[in-house]
Amino acid sequence: MYFLYNITVHLIGFILKGITFFNKKIKLFVTGRKAIFKVLEAQFSKTDKIIWFHCASLGEFEQGRPIIEKIKSQKSNPKSEFYNHKILLTFFSPSGYEIRKDYALADVVCYLPLDTKKNAKKFVDLIHPEIAIFVKYEFWPNLLRELKRKEIKTILVSGIFRKNQSFFKWYGGWMQKSLTAFNHFFVQNNDSKTLLNSIGFTNVTLGGDTRFDRVFDITTQEISLENIEKFKDNKPTLIAGSTWTKGEELLVDYINTIALENQKFIIAPHTITTSSIDKLKKSIIKNTLLFSEIEKHKVQDFQVLIIDSIGLLSKIYNYADISYVGGGFGVGIHNILEPATFGVPIIIGPNYHKFNEAKDLVNKGACMVVKDKLEFNTMLTKLFSTKEIRLSKGKLASDYILEQIGATKIIMDYIIKLFKN
Repeated sequence: MYFLYNITVHLIGFILKGITFFNKKIKLFVTGRKAIFKVLEAQFSKTDKIIWFHCASLGEFEQGRPIIEKIKSQKSNPKSEFYNHKILLTFFSPSGYEIRKDYALADVVCYLPLDTKKNAKKFVDLIHPEIAIFVKYEFWPNLLRELKRKEIKTILVSGIFRKNQSFFKWYGGWMQKSLTAFNHFFVQNNDSKTLLNSIGFTNVTLGGDTRFDRVFDITTQEISLENIEKFKDNKPTLIAGSTWTKGEELLVDYINTIALENQKFIIAPHTITTSSIDKLKKSIIKNTLLFSEIEKHKVQDFQVLIIDSIGLLSKIYNYADISYVGGGFGVGIHNILEPATFGVPIIIGPNYHKFNEAKDLVNKGACMVVKDKLEFNTMLTKLFSTKEIRLSKGKLASDYILEQIGATKIIMDYIIKLFKN
């Protein structure tokens, strides 16, 4: 199986090069990897002390981010275990790399090379990390074998395992062997711990999800978005985050046909191309303003605000009375922890079952699932009309966040012990 895996990786690499002419994302995937080794040779020396974080994409980055920030805050302290260490951050997906390639707290951000034997050896030789930290998943057999061969400390944080993964199948022995590279697994739930135990791994800690620490930290910061506050104008406000076409259609229909004059709406689409933003704005018959034009107008006069930039959503939720989080009518919902941490009731579409936090918040009654226009309109009308319901459901959401924080400390305590040994 390992032999077949290596043949497949080389074949995939060859096929992807041919697809670059037809697919923009694949082109980024391929071309972004061409200069990896030159970048690493230029940025790292043999004497550098390096901590390597690997994230599949943007969601995993948000889970690794609290740990990166903790390490970064200590790396200039001569008494710290992380003194003068450099941080390498790698991504597998263009959707993660392209958004976070300029992340200031990492010394180098780059793609992860394809997992061939040759690439794995060259990559690990160049970065020679003191510790490798994989976030949630992404188990690359050649890289893991190389890390183990060089006895490099390796951990998994915020991990999730499912019984349908190859590790737990009759043919999965060769993949199980890859997992022996890990010194420790920090997993999000008991099911993951039980699955690892079932194949002989006892170096497992139920550590939780570091994203809870990340979103909770946002609430401890001073948030002052004057233009958003003026737009809200002390009126009940729905904030729709990371919206896709289906959710936008439901929302626009509600705004155009049902919304009252004293209700405000802020929409932060997942895609912010000029054409998609223009199409969304034209579909709304109520007074609608783009965030990029907010300085030119008296914002109180508008009922709908479209956020046509990135980086604001996590703080804008602070001004929400109700939230709708997109993705639930497609492959899966986006980040519902951000509105939850501010004590905001959440509406989502039906495709949420792959996300533990969504299932928990639905079970607690803090998150409402809608399947169609009728359910969407009914739920939104109910929340807008009854402040007590909004507040009670919002408290259920924020209480849930408080119950889950602490994963970052558990992981950092272990990492510090690893460095001391």
